[in-house]
Amino acid sequence: MRSTDRSDGALDTSAHHVLETRGIEPVPDSERHAKTRELLPTWIAANITVLLLTMGAALAVSYGLNFWQALAVGLAAPVVSYGLVGLVGIAGKRGGAPGLTLSRAVFGQRGNLLPGSLIWIARWGWETINAVTGSYALLTILNVLFGIRSSTFLIVATLLAFVVATFAISGLGISAVRTCSTWATWLFGGFSLLVLGHLVADTDWGRVFGQPAGPTPLMITGVGLIAAGGISWAPSAPDFTRYLPRTAAPAAIVRNSVVGAVIVVLPLILMGAVMADSTPDLASAADPVSFVGTILPLWIAVPYLFIALVGMLLINAMSMYSAGFTAQSLGIKVSRHRAVGVNAVISLVLGGVLMLVATSFMGSFIAFLSLLAVAFSAWVGVFGADMLRRAEYDAGALLDTTRTSAYWYRGGFSPAAVAAWALGLGSGLLFSTSDWFTGPLASDNPVGEYGLGWVATVAVSFLLYAALPKPAVAPVAQPAKGSATMAV
Repeated sequence: MRSTDRSDGALDTSAHHVLETRGIEPVPDSERHAKTRELLPTWIAANITVLLLTMGAALAVSYGLNFWQALAVGLAAPVVSYGLVGLVGIAGKRGGAPGLTLSRAVFGQRGNLLPGSLIWIARWGWETINAVTGSYALLTILNVLFGIRSSTFLIVATLLAFVVATFAISGLGISAVRTCSTWATWLFGGFSLLVLGHLVADTDWGRVFGQPAGPTPLMITGVGLIAAGGISWAPSAPDFTRYLPRTAAPAAIVRNSVVGAVIVVLPLILMGAVMADSTPDLASAADPVSFVGTILPLWIAVPYLFIALVGMLLINAMSMYSAGFTAQSLGIKVSRHRAVGVNAVISLVLGGVLMLVATSFMGSFIAFLSLLAVAFSAWVGVFGADMLRRAEYDAGALLDTTRTSAYWYRGGFSPAAVAAWALGLGSGLLFSTSDWFTGPLASDNPVGEYGLGWVATVAVSFLLYAALPKPAVAPVAQPAKGSATMAV
């Protein structure tokens, strides 16, 4: 009797229920009523982070880019990264399962543990950064409104409050995430108008537009740095498209993913670049949240901090939502909300270390981003190449973790996928540079100097997987009416 990976016993799994109880098992057609337009607020919410203001300031101060160059970077980065997110998201409507579960069909039941473990660990870092930023927002709100100064006790208390709120939203499931994302979209729009009005009135636009252009190579580096955050969502993209019907238009999936990201990333990058003209310290602030809170007038600072808090809360909720599936896909036998709880505890512990021990928040953030893109890009290259040859997924084989699975391959591994992933990952690290790690090929060549290690990773893993011999894609037996249909 074969073993199946059904981590949740409850099967009342409609996406429209308040509490989503479905685990990694594919969503049946009868429950796939989502709309592609719902992806727009989802990816808007995934980018509402004030750290983009700091990165925009860094483009102006550290990289020496002018307004028009910052505009080009702020447009190119989300188009490239969320273009990949949208393309990978197409697999969700094909298979109706989370990304790291569909990945079993590519890497094999055991082989999937290799990239899956790395992605899960990388999510710990991403969730820690988000939790710390949210905690900084809470601390600054208390200071600005009530004059309460930060202390060790308060740091721990605000971090705990943020993580608990994140767990509550992500634990409820996709319906809660979508509802909160929609409200955050409207709040972000209002906040943007406030800041825009302030900038129009108080900025010396002649000086802003008079800045000379910076080096073109640094524009390319900036695109890669900002795109890293988007690329990290690629393995999670099917998690948010698995409730789409099989007839959903692929072009609409990609379009809503890209437009949702551009709506947020571009204005925040430009706002940061403009703010840096009068406050260049924004680019290197140890605590960018409280720093921006002090340079804005109170009537803007308070809504800004509130939006910062809501945005980081939603980003972390989405990340933990996907992390729960990742844990289940790795074979951890817990329900999805309990798997989310594991990540919540980890982000709480690591967040406390970063806030109480680490000396440079932004230095840690930039170093993390540099390596994050490479870690996720290796999976993207292999999975993307496999999507070109696989039009459907076998629901039973995805959940069957024994030798009887059609996705067992050789000892549970797909040699082509694992080799392409490992070599792609290694190639990207050779060209990467950060405060934590510098590869031997990080200088004296365009790939390393322009921060394109992640591009090398995608290219090598994609081309190797396409070229290496692979098992033929076996036809999928059509399931009985009313069951989880897996065909496109």
